[in-house]
Amino acid sequence: MDTIERIKEQISENTILLFMKGSPKLPSCGFSSQASQALMQCGEKFAYVDILQNPDIRAELPKYADWPTFPQLWVDGELVGGCDIIMEMFQQGELQTLIKEAAEKNNSQEKA
Repeated sequence: MDTIERIKEQISENTILLFMKGSPKLPSCGFSSQASQALMQCGEKFAYVDILQNPDIRAELPKYADWPTFPQLWVDGELVGGCDIIMEMFQQGELQTLIKEAAEKNNSQEKA
């Protein structure tokens, strides 16, 4: 499986997915730290990919997403954005709504 296929698979298999540097518990950059903290405060489970452990994804995802920086938040297969967008949405209460609705939709699909 090539890198782009792996990226597509990760995005399709995870309702809420954060491509970041490090992990939510041990972020390796301030922007990834802020983004993962905001997501954790939304109270729903989310998946993450540490791009420092996956240099192929780190190289290919910006081209695939047409978004040059990390972190990148994907919800329901759509790119939400990077740290600035995540933080702005969080402060306005939009991120919490988006994450909760995506998680609820995903949970109801799993039970169906």
